[in-house]
Amino acid sequence: MNQLIRPKGFLVSVGGAEDKGTDLEKGIIQRNRLNFFELGILKTIVSLINKDEAPKVEVITTASSIPDEVAENYADAFSKLGCNDVGHLRIRKREDASNPEYLERLKTCNCIMLSGGNQLRLSSIFGGTEFLKLLREKYIHEHFVIGGTSAGAMAMSNTMIYEGRADHAHLKGEVKITTGLGFIQNSIIDSHFDKRGRFNRLAQAVAANPGATGIGLGEDTGVIVREGVHLEAIGSGSVVIIDGKKIDHNNIADIDFGKPISVENIIVHIMSCGDVYNLETREFEGREIEVKVED
Repeated sequence: MNQLIRPKGFLVSVGGAEDKGTDLEKGIIQRNRLNFFELGILKTIVSLINKDEAPKVEVITTASSIPDEVAENYADAFSKLGCNDVGHLRIRKREDASNPEYLERLKTCNCIMLSGGNQLRLSSIFGGTEFLKLLREKYIHEHFVIGGTSAGAMAMSNTMIYEGRADHAHLKGEVKITTGLGFIQNSIIDSHFDKRGRFNRLAQAVAANPGATGIGLGEDTGVIVREGVHLEAIGSGSVVIIDGKKIDHNNIADIDFGKPISVENIIVHIMSCGDVYNLETREFEGREIEVKVED
């Protein structure tokens, strides 16, 4: 994607939610419980859809091992927010991405939701397909919303982490990266960031790609990306930004695999709900500050 062309669409990347993400992937579906993710961030996704159009959402469960259960749960959650036109694009292999029915449904919807699961399934199934080309074009040229949680969020960047144990992430080679879906350029997204202790994982990915900005998303937390560069934090937790542009010493190219990395002058920002960060200038763009007056 040419970053000089500002996308007209919106991205909503979510770090995952323990109740709805992890438990759902284990097959534990809490149908009668609305958590922050369902009421807060899904509501934000619906609110971003063009007000002149009725919300028409298609859920992509490619990353999930239990696609039908996940799709049903999303349909339930969206319906509680007044969005009843929710379809399921059940794309399980590369040839499914060429299904004429799915391509037509993509053309007519105004929101795509990428579920959690295994992000490598997303990149390996959609990479180079007509479906992904059309999805990118809709994001760039239309008022279109792409939401993604956990693996669905991580796959949005052009550089994608697909493997890496948190307890070994300080060792060279333990963090595996590949090409993502490419909606956000010069960025690397990691999810479940604080809950699963993934700072070193994202830091190593940035150390290997200093031109990229690392975006660590906590659970029940996400970002809205406007025009491809303006990153607004939403949700109940923190968004951690890791900026490698001013890295000085960096030994990752010189040490053997399995050895600890060392990085000097890596920059870290912590964002909370309402903070806005510019991925292009790598600076905070500010927020409205609420001043409390004590009696």
